[in-house]
Order: sequence, then structure tokens, then C-alpha cells
Amino acid sequence: MIFNFSSLNNSLRSPLSAEIHSRPFLRLKPPECITHLAIFSQVPTNELSESNQSHYQLLSNLCNCFGVTNPSNNAKFFYHDFGRFRLQWELHTEFSTYTFSRKLDSGLTLHKAFEQVPISFIPQNWLYSLEGLILVGAHAVLSHGSTQDESTQQELDKLFGKSSIVGSKLGSRDEVWTDFLIHADGFSRFVICNVEFTDHQAGRSIQRILEIETYRMMALVGLPNAQKAIPSLNTIEAELSSISLSLVRENLADQNIHEQPPKKVDMEQILLQKIIDLAARLEKISLENNYRFSASLAYFKLVQARIQELNEIPFRGLPSIGEFMERRLVPAMNTCQSVGKRQVALAERIAHINDLLRTRVGLLQEQQNRQILQSLNTRASKQLLLQQSVEGLSVVAISYYTAGLFSYLGKAFKSIGLPINPDSFAGLSLPIIFFFVWIGMRQLHKKIESQNTNS
Repeated sequence: MIFNFSSLNNSLRSPLSAEIHSRPFLRLKPPECITHLAIFSQVPTNELSESNQSHYQLLSNLCNCFGVTNPSNNAKFFYHDFGRFRLQWELHTEFSTYTFSRKLDSGLTLHKAFEQVPISFIPQNWLYSLEGLILVGAHAVLSHGSTQDESTQQELDKLFGKSSIVGSKLGSRDEVWTDFLIHADGFSRFVICNVEFTDHQAGRSIQRILEIETYRMMALVGLPNAQKAIPSLNTIEAELSSISLSLVRENLADQNIHEQPPKKVDMEQILLQKIIDLAARLEKISLENNYRFSASLAYFKLVQARIQELNEIPFRGLPSIGEFMERRLVPAMNTCQSVGKRQVALAERIAHINDLLRTRVGLLQEQQNRQILQSLNTRASKQLLLQQSVEGLSVVAISYYTAGLFSYLGKAFKSIGLPINPDSFAGLSLPIIFFFVWIGMRQLHKKIESQNTNS
């Protein structure tokens, strides 16, 4: 009995397994002519789903022109034989590619082969709908034999020019020729001379070469961002240097100029506000460039991987594709990487200076608070002296009014017949009254101080 274990699979097993086989190589047998388009619509990463829908719509419009069933909206690969040509469509993260291929008659020269490109069968209306979207447009001719004969070499010189031609052997016998230039028709050109390739080998080689061209251009998309960011970074760096110099001058001036701390704090706050402005501007530049630079680096690694897969051998003293990329593409990628590193370094410097300024502002505020506390202590001391003076006057006043009461008491005693002089009685009782009032005020003062201390 055979058991069916498909129900035991994780929901991701089938789509992940299918992903490996989602983009098979073309089966090509020379002579063939290929047109390759890469459609790139630069949109923010949060709008990639809308971009994918636009790619599906373009493919659906093309299929509708020929009455072919549209692929599903979640498809990432589409292949169909339209009769006069074949189409392989692939959807990538940021772009989609259209690879049109058609069989050629034997015996055609390279010039005649490039005149029979499969894109000539595509409706003009559909091609015009791609305005502003084509990042890569390339024609490739897969031909029989070698370029050892003089006539073929002369054709190559006419196609590419002797000064800019790039060529190499793929393995031991097969050859690739190009100049990586955009010609008058808006397309770059590649010639692959096939000697012993099978259909699959020819398809793999063509696809690798076209992927090198596509990923090369996608990697270079980050270069304008880097070039645009450099003047802004120069400005930010100059302003940051000016702030650093101002901070150094402030530190030196502290030893000679005795400014009021509030003025110093205000000055530091102004510098701190400038730092915050620089940080915001740099963060904006970083947000605009970080994803693009990371993507460029990823595409550059794909270019390097595809070049290694070609197994190039130097040929006739010409630069190979790998040498061309090393000389032309690597400096551009180094520029993107250096700008990315510069952004990080500037962010760290801004953070350091920001910390220094905040520390300085904190110290100045502590100094200001200390001076305020000192002034409060001085004022409290003066208030205490004033209070003690008032307390002395209070003792005299209370004693005076109490003596008056004793005078009335003496008069009362005299009125009932006691031999007492009211004035003498009040005068003699005055020291005693003064003493007890003073003692009472001291006790009250001590009680208040004790309550303040306990609270």
C-alpha cells in the first residue's frame, strides 16, 4: 500500500521548492536572434506590490495583442511560443525582463542577423507604452562556428569598432563579443559564436550574458544617488566642522572671558539646534540612499557570480567581460560604498559632537543652578538678619504693650486702696516682662526651626 504524505507537508514546502525551478534556461540552437528588455520602474519599497501589478498589466496587454491567455497575477515566470518568436518573461523584485527569441535562416551575415531581431514583430503601440521604463535593451545573435576567418572578424569590427570591442572564450572554444555600448537603434549588441554547445548550454550562456548586462545596469542605478549625495555630504561636513571649531573656541574662551552662564547656555543651545538640523538632513539622505546602495551591492555580487560562471579565457589580447567590469563597474560600486560609509561616519561624528554639546550644556546649567542657589543662600541670610532685627523690635514692642497692661494693673490696685504707684509698678516690672518675652520668642523660634528640620 502506497501512502500519500503530501498532507504532512508544511505550507511553504511546495512554493519554496517551485522557486528553485521557476526560471529555467532557454533552449537555443544557432542560428538564433534574441532581444532582451529589462523594465524598471523606480518606486519606493512600500509600493512594490503596485509596481508588480503594472508589470503584470504590461505582460497582459502584450498577450492580448496576440490573443494569448494571460498569466495569473501571482506568476513570476511566463513562457510562450507566439509562432514568429518565443517569449520568456521573468518578474524580479524591482524589475521584469522580456527575452524574445526567434530562429534565423542559416548563412546570414551578422549585419543581416541583427536586422531580423524578434522585437520587429512586437506591436508598436505596446512598445510605446514602455516609454521611460526600459533600463536594458540588448540584441544578441547566437551563430555557428568561430570568428577565426577574416570576413567574420571584419563584420565584428564594423559592428563594435576595434577600439571598444570586448571579447573572450567561454570555456575552451566558444566566443562572446560585445562593446557594452548603446547603438543608434537604442540597443546594445552581443555576438555569441557557438562551436560545441548543446541547446541547454547555449541557453545558459546567453542568459548569463544577458543577466550580466541587466544586473550591471541595476547596480549602476545607485551611482546617481551617490553622485547627488556627495555635495550635500560636503556641505554637512563643512557645517559640522564649523560647529566643532565653535565648540573648541568656546572651551578656550571659558578661561579668559567671564560671561554670565545664561548667555553661555543660550549660545550652546544655538549650536545644539544646528547639530539637530544636520542630523535630520543626514538622516533624510541616508533614508533615500541606504536601500539603493544595498541593492546595488547585491546586483554587483550577482554580476561577479555570473562572470565566474562564464569561465572566460583571454582571447587575442582583448579585454574580457570580467576585465571590462573590473575597470568600469568596480569604481562605480566603490563610489556607492564610499558614500554609504561616509554617511555612517558623519552620523557617528554628529552623535559625538551632540553628546559633547549636551554635556557642556549640562555643566553650564549646573553652574547656573549653583549660582542661583548661592544667591538664594545670600538672600536667605539677609532675610534672617532682617528677621532677627524684627524679632528684637518685636520683643521691645511686646514688652512695651505688656508694661502698659501692668500700668493699668497698678492703677487697679491703687483704686482698691493698695499703696502702689502705678508708674513705679510698671517701670519695675519692665525688666521682668522684657526677660520673659525674650525667652518666649526664643522658644518659639527654636520650635519653628525644629519643625522645619523634621519636615
